[in-house]
Amino acid sequence: MIRYALACETGHEFESWFPGSADFEAQRARGLVTCPVCDSPKVAKQIMAPSVARTDKAAGRAAMPGPPPDAQPEASSPPAPPAQPMAVFSEREREMRAMVKAFREHVARNADYVGQSFADEARKMHYGETEHRSIYGEANLVEAKELLEEGIEVHPLPPVPDERN
Repeated sequence: MIRYALACETGHEFESWFPGSADFEAQRARGLVTCPVCDSPKVAKQIMAPSVARTDKAAGRAAMPGPPPDAQPEASSPPAPPAQPMAVFSEREREMRAMVKAFREHVARNADYVGQSFADEARKMHYGETEHRSIYGEANLVEAKELLEEGIEVHPLPPVPDERN
């Protein structure tokens, strides 16, 4: 597997893994490699240092050329740029998550939560036993199917996206 440092035409930088160079080129040509921030398919490889496995690990640090581990870097070298955050979701995915969250919040503000008695309350309203109002609550798959078979319109609420996923 090869890890490439990539950037889109607008300058968003990210990384991705590919089985080989030809696989990267084939996927890019088919438009399958896109920027996770702006979804642009115009992506190019960036210059990066190769990752080479060491064979002298058993010999310890003495075998490694260069300054000792406690040596200070030269004062003239510029500081490393801060790490850029890596986008986990594309802009479109973030928008969809925000819409789902806003929709659930709207339902919670404008409807009565009836908990486990959702199916019973929906039936009572459908058959005129109670006043019609917006409700939401819990129903298992069997209850939801029975309500639909009776002609009672119900819709599942999408789950709230977990911000940590």
